[in-house]
Amino acid sequence: IPTRHVPFATWAIIAVNFFFFFRELSLPPEATERMTYLFGLVPARFTDPLWAASVGFPNTYVPFITTMFLHGGWLHVIGNMWVLWIFGDNVEDLMGPFRFVVFYFLCGIAAGVIHVVTNPAARVPAVGASGAIAGVMAAYFMLYPRAQILAMFPIVFWPVFFHVPAWVYLGFWFLVQFFSGAAAIAPRTPVSGIAWW
Repeated sequence: IPTRHVPFATWAIIAVNFFFFFRELSLPPEATERMTYLFGLVPARFTDPLWAASVGFPNTYVPFITTMFLHGGWLHVIGNMWVLWIFGDNVEDLMGPFRFVVFYFLCGIAAGVIHVVTNPAARVPAVGASGAIAGVMAAYFMLYPRAQILAMFPIVFWPVFFHVPAWVYLGFWFLVQFFSGAAAIAPRTPVSGIAWW
């Protein structure tokens, strides 16, 4: 769907994410790991204060914001920013840049809270903008359900491109997330480290 306004907020969020990703790449591995633990979202940090104090976590809720700007690798950051590029501009166009940024951060914070609630004992940091972007995708689903999404399905090594309505594409994505999350909390299932919920 063509936009009426330049999506400056979407571009700015993408630029800031890449800035911090390149900052991660510029650090030695030990510093990157330390940054990931300090600024990523470690649920046990908030649910087990004695453990958090014993390993030296500062008493702050800043990671609910900063985790949205850290990523676990090239595929992670490119995948997230690609999806934000596809869906964010139209949502921003309707909301306006200021409301879009507020909405984006509220979705990311809500995703962080849900991750802590569903994985209270996890001591592995969750990083990425996926929760905030999931909120943008939900907004797109509600605002533009009949928009056409150009999708690709690989058959062996041959990519097949086709159009599907947004509600089909995003509904399928939601079901994949839901069942992956359900499988992750099933008894005797190894923890994947992915914040599905």
